[in-house]
Amino acid sequence: MKLLIFAGSNRLNSFNRKLAAVTAGLARASGAEVTHIELAEFDIPMYNADLEARGTPPDVMKLKQLMFEHPAWIICSPEYNASYSALLKNTIDWASSPVKLDPAWTDEFKFSRGKVVGILSASPGALGGLRSQSHLAPLLLNVQCWVAPRNFALAHASEAFDAQGQLLDDAQRQKVQEVIDQVMFAAQRLAQ
Repeated sequence: MKLLIFAGSNRLNSFNRKLAAVTAGLARASGAEVTHIELAEFDIPMYNADLEARGTPPDVMKLKQLMFEHPAWIICSPEYNASYSALLKNTIDWASSPVKLDPAWTDEFKFSRGKVVGILSASPGALGGLRSQSHLAPLLLNVQCWVAPRNFALAHASEAFDAQGQLLDDAQRQKVQEVIDQVMFAAQRLAQ
C-alpha cells in the first residue's frame, strides 16, 4: 500500500516536519511503501485564478499526480491561530482546481476522491495543535477524502524529540503507530 506523508509547514525546524519524518520511519517499518515529501520543495505560488488562467504551474501538476497515486495520506498539521496553515490550505486549493486544458485533470477531486487520510499535529502548546485538526478534517471531507477517526496531537513538542529527531516517549510513538495502522487498514479495505 502506497502512503503519502507530508507536513503543512515549510519552517526548517518545524515540529510537524519532524513528526512527519518519524511517521514515515514508523510506516516503512510497518511495511508501507512510503513517499515522504516536503512542500517547501515544490514551487507553488499562492493560488490566484488569474495566474492559473495562464497555466497550472508544473509543480502543482506534479503534486496532483503524487496525491492521486497514493490511496493513503498522513498529514502533519501545524496550528496557526487555532487553525491549519496557509501553506496547507494553498496546497489543497491548487490541487483541487481543475485543469481546463488537460482532459485528464478536469475533475477537481481526481487527486483526492476516496483517499484515506490520517491527521497528526504537533505544537509546543498543551493541546498539541488539536484545533488545527478540527478545521482540517472538514476541508478534507469537502474534497471527498475519508478522514480516519483516530488522530494524534503531540503536545509540548519542543520537549518531545531527541537530537536525532526521534520521539522520546514510547507512548507517543504508539499513538502515531495507531494512526498509521488505521489509515493503512482502511485504505486496504477501500481498495478491495
